[in-house]
Order: sequence, then structure tokens, then C-alpha cells
Amino acid sequence: MTTDSKFLRTFEGEVFASPPIWFMRQAGRYLPEYRKLRAEAGSFLDLCFNPALASEVTLQPVRRFDLDAAILFADILLIPHALGQKLSFVENEGPRLEPVVTLKDLDAFRERDVLETLSPVFETVSKTRAGLGSDKALIGFAGAPWTVATYMLAGGPMKDPGVLRQKLYEEPALINGLIEILADKTIDYLLAQIDAGADAVQLFDTWASGLPWPVLDRVSIRPLDRIAKAVKKARPHVPVILFPKGVGEKALDYTLLQGCDGFGIDYAMDPTWARANLGERVVVQGGLDPLLTITGGKPMEDAASTYLKLFHDVPYVFNLGHGFTPQTPPEHVAALVEFVRSNG
Repeated sequence: MTTDSKFLRTFEGEVFASPPIWFMRQAGRYLPEYRKLRAEAGSFLDLCFNPALASEVTLQPVRRFDLDAAILFADILLIPHALGQKLSFVENEGPRLEPVVTLKDLDAFRERDVLETLSPVFETVSKTRAGLGSDKALIGFAGAPWTVATYMLAGGPMKDPGVLRQKLYEEPALINGLIEILADKTIDYLLAQIDAGADAVQLFDTWASGLPWPVLDRVSIRPLDRIAKAVKKARPHVPVILFPKGVGEKALDYTLLQGCDGFGIDYAMDPTWARANLGERVVVQGGLDPLLTITGGKPMEDAASTYLKLFHDVPYVFNLGHGFTPQTPPEHVAALVEFVRSNG
């Protein structure tokens, strides 16, 4: 497959002097143009389900910084919403999901077709793909089953992750059943995004950190293996990127999965270890501490230089080790893009 996209060519094994670049949470509150559209949309959920506005938000950072890829503007909790859990976003608190999921909800979840409710997302994908040049890639995404399940079981962001680990030991049928359902629905969701125009997909497992090995294998690695395999079997040419945050050296287990084409490293991972152990297996992506983009200047450039030098001889995608924060000055992002492009 020949393509104009530097990002996609990296997944075909090409090494660039200056790697392709995009950022997690590149569309969002740090951009004034986003804040303006967000105010127009009403609620955050209204924005996610408005294809014209969501597509515009997706395109904003690509337009501003000339990035190599756009990532769909949506939210990892749209699947719970489509399953029938009421979703709202509370200012300065985050998402709320109600009612909290119990074992009796699972049968209804299994029967539910989430794709109809999520159809505006696929329209956003189509609109965005049409608005991008052939040299730009569009990345679709979903939350990993464990991370999405944590929100569904806690009714919002977790204050104490240990509580849900305890629930796993006490109510295995609930956790295992929910993760199985989420894996199935996520496969359908990602395939629909690809069919609407997504060139690659990424799975975010933000709450994978701190889990004992048997638990990590059960709730994170195996479900991601199942999803990645199913996506690759159905759409073999579409890159699948995994981003389980905070898993340390267990990253190796994810990169050995048959369906894993790319692996996002977080800011806590030693990049030297990542280059030595992951760099020859998959396309490594990311690593830079997003807080450095608040500071900017030499500290940001020195850290970026470390990744550019370490990964100069293997396919690599420059990115952050997590998403931008709202405090990030856009001019620092522009300076980072310029630095990567001129020092790669």
C-alpha cells in the first residue's frame, strides 16, 4: 500500500529523519478556537454528537500546527452512554455515569446495538477524513475495556482504584462479564470508525497502572489482545496502537500481541529501556512529559531531543507520554513541532 501519509508509512517500516508528529489531547481546552466552539455547542456531550462541530474541533490542531495526524474528537465514555448508562460532564469534576452498573444490567448490555446511538461519531469521522489532505492520517480510538469499566462501576473517575480491584476479587462474574461485553462492543465501534474513514485506531487503557500481574493480564492484556486481533483480522492494513498507561516493563507483553502495530509509551517509562526492548518489535510512539509543554523552552527541547536521538534509526512517532493539560500555551506546542521538524 502506497500512501502520502508519513504517519502511515512509519507503520509500513519507513524511518524518517524527522518522525511524524501528533499529540494526545491535541484538540481541547488549551486552544482558544476550541473554547469558542465548546461554548457554542452547549454541553460536552452535545459537542461529541454534533458531527459538524466535532469534525471542526478534530481539524483545528492539524490546521494550526500542521501535524501529521488528526485524532477523532470524541470520548472514551460514549460506549457506556450508548449502552444506556446516563452520561453527563460536571464542570471541574469530570464525567458522571448513572446508575452504577450491577450484574443484572449485563444481559441488557449484551443485547444493545451501540452503533445506532454512535452513528453521529461515524459521520464525524467521514467529515473529518474529507477535510484532511491525503498526507494526513485520521486516528480513531476507543477506551480499553478495563478503563471504561472502572468508570461504569465507580459512576465516574476513581478516587481509590483499589476499591475496584477488591470488587474484581469479590464479584468476578460482574467484572469479567462487563469486560467481555465492552470488548465486543469496542470491536464493533472501531470497525465502524475504520469503515467511516479512520486510517488507524488507538486503544487507551489509562487505568492499567498499579495492577498485580495476574489481574493486569486478565483485565487489560487479554481483552486488548482480543480486540486488536479482531480488528486486524477484519481490516488487516489498519494500524492498531495500544496505550496502556503506567505498565512499565509489562509493556513487552503488549508489544508481543499479534495485533499490536504500535505502542504508546508514557512519560514515566525509561526511553532507553523502551528503545532497547520495544523499538525493534513495534512502532514506538510518544514519551514526552506533557508538563514540559507548559514550561517550554530548553527543558522541553532537551527532553524532546532525547527521544529523537534514541529512536532515530527505527520507525517512531513523536508524541507525548499522556495528553496536553488546559494550561499548555499553544505557542509552546508550535515551538515543539518546529523543534522536532528541524532536529529530527
